Amino acid sequence: MTTFSGTALCLDRADINTDEIIPARYLTEIDKNVLGPHLMEDLELAGFDPEKDLAGIGVLVTRENFGCGSSREHAPWALEANGIRVVIAESFARIFYQNMFNCGMLAVTLAPADIDRIFQAAGTASLHILADVDQGKITVTAGPETWTISFFLTGFEKALVQAGGWVEYADRNY
Repeated sequence: MTTFSGTALCLDRADINTDEIIPARYLTEIDKNVLGPHLMEDLELAGFDPEKDLAGIGVLVTRENFGCGSSREHAPWALEANGIRVVIAESFARIFYQNMFNCGMLAVTLAPADIDRIFQAAGTASLHILADVDQGKITVTAGPETWTISFFLTGFEKALVQAGGWVEYADRNY
C-alpha cells in the first residue's frame, strides 16, 4: 500500500508559481537538500512565514494553478527536501503536475467545494491528511472531525508514485 500522511498547511492563494516555490537564484543547485531552506522564501502571502509555517508539514493544500511558471524539477525537489510529499489543489500547471509524479510525489486535484471544506476546517483545528494512492482517497482529520474524499489518478501516475518516481519506474520496467 502506498500512502503519504502529515500535518497539512493551507495556502489560500491561486497561481503560486515555481519562482515563489523555489526562487530562480537557486536553479544552479543539483542537491535537493540545499534547496530545502529556501522553500517559499519569496512567497508573499499575508500571515505566512516560511521559517515557522513550513516546519513539520507533510501536505500542502492550495487553490488553482499551483506550480505555474517554469518547467523545472527544482520546485518539487524543494518541497520534498522539506518533507512535503503531497500537494492538494483545485488545479495544477501541467508541467509542475507531471514533475511531481516524476519525482515520486503526489499531486491531488480536488473540486473547489472540497478545497473550501478543507480550508474551513483549517480555520478551526489542526489538519492531518492521509493520502492512499492505491485506493484514490484522502482522509482529512480536523480536530474531532474526519472525512474522506476520493481523487483520480491515471494508471501511469499511480505507477510512478508507487515506484518512487520516473527513474525507479524505468529501472523496473525497461
